[in-house]
Amino acid sequence: MTATVPAGYVVARRRRASFLVHRRATAVAAGLAVALAAACLAALCLGESAVAPDQALRVVFGLSSSDEFVIGTLRLPRLTVGLLVGAALGVAGALIQTVARNPLASPDVIGVTHGAAAVTVGAMTYGVGSATVLPYWSVAGGLLAAGLVYLFAWRGGLHAGRFVLIGIGFAVALRSITQLFLTKGDYTVAQQATVWMTGSLNGRGYEEAVPLGWALLLLLPAVLWAARAQRTVVLDDDTATALGVRLGPVRLGLATLGVLLAALATGAAGPVDFVALLAPQIARRLTRTAQIPLLCSALAGAFITVLADVLARLVFSPTELAVGVVTAAVGAPYLLWLIVNNRTGGRS
Repeated sequence: MTATVPAGYVVARRRRASFLVHRRATAVAAGLAVALAAACLAALCLGESAVAPDQALRVVFGLSSSDEFVIGTLRLPRLTVGLLVGAALGVAGALIQTVARNPLASPDVIGVTHGAAAVTVGAMTYGVGSATVLPYWSVAGGLLAAGLVYLFAWRGGLHAGRFVLIGIGFAVALRSITQLFLTKGDYTVAQQATVWMTGSLNGRGYEEAVPLGWALLLLLPAVLWAARAQRTVVLDDDTATALGVRLGPVRLGLATLGVLLAALATGAAGPVDFVALLAPQIARRLTRTAQIPLLCSALAGAFITVLADVLARLVFSPTELAVGVVTAAVGAPYLLWLIVNNRTGGRS
């Protein structure tokens, strides 16, 4: 007896294993990968001094080049951080929006990145730990903020509208705490904290990329589980319960993974706002799937971050903007558009 293949899917077989592949999502992922490759090449070639693409690629593949310092020392490490941060934020936003069932929910809207920022700025102000320890404070702050939001939003279940509103309230309160910490520190620390809070890739290198890369690699099995688990979370509660799905633990696992990814990204580059909001919605609108595709969200997040960093370096050259300024300039109007057009009761 031959099983019916759902519309839009094809069966991919390798030896004895077989799995369903969504044709449109596969095509979108390929297109995003090509766009991301083009953005990466632009990030390597464009800047105060232009570098020919062939010379940039020679450095990337470990061959000798006259531009080895510019590419290998300055731009490639920065690009690596941008790719990892963008991909982590894209997946984090997809998971949070899936759990909340609301396109307005993202780590920077519901207070996760604000919690990471408040704890990190507090640690900088009071000199708790060195620069290498600050990312760990960011992770702790993000997890703490998310835990409080989840705790206050839980009323025998998780209502999307309440979850977002409580998150926004916590975000405002945490931003005030961050400002309070800034007033307590000396001028130099306040300046360093202010630059960090804008979300910048300037000066970032392999010191930030290597720990973040290892952390994402360790979390990869959890992300693969999340890609499968989110198919049941998008069902209504009655249907999922009838199918034997324990929604509470699954939602908690997805939310924890999303918060952890967002906090890790914030620890590496500071709060790069709106990437986690934009990337999942772009991926979902392009693929037209029932759930938000994690691979396409990661590719879209990396593309947005890398492209924003290129624009941040070029638009007002030789003055360089923080990448968070560019993403905020695009993301803030989109957020307002979502709020105005969100007439579906908070469901994504």
